[in-house]
Amino acid sequence: MEDTVKTYYAKPNEVAREWFVIDATDQVLGRVAAKAAQILKGKHKPQYTPHVDTGDFVIIVNADKIRVTGTKALNKVYSRHSGFPGGLKQETFTEAMQKHPERVIEHAVKGMLPKNTLGRKQGMKLKVYVGPNHPHAAQKPRELKIEEM
Repeated sequence: MEDTVKTYYAKPNEVAREWFVIDATDQVLGRVAAKAAQILKGKHKPQYTPHVDTGDFVIIVNADKIRVTGTKALNKVYSRHSGFPGGLKQETFTEAMQKHPERVIEHAVKGMLPKNTLGRKQGMKLKVYVGPNHPHAAQKPRELKIEEM
């Protein structure tokens, strides 16, 4: 009888969840979003399983202080359509940051998650706040630093 290595698959009820806080002050939008998406998926854990939600919760504070590089502040455009004729609405990154900065980060992170029910479930674990305060102190979140290259 051969010794075969069994592949480990995480079970949904065995996943231990942690909470992480990312301070977005003077951080680049794409770097913060990529790190948050990685944690939401659970790719930082050794028991990562692609079809199971093994990820942790992510809190992003100071969403209004995030930045983009180059001319993206003027050229990056967010579009949506109501479905009716003439229903195309567009706004630049700068306009979106003035109205709703937390939605800009949510849009960037959710674009890096899978486009299925698992991705939507992972997106629910993202919490974004404009100021430095958040109501999740009881969960004892760990501070997470984004390394600059």
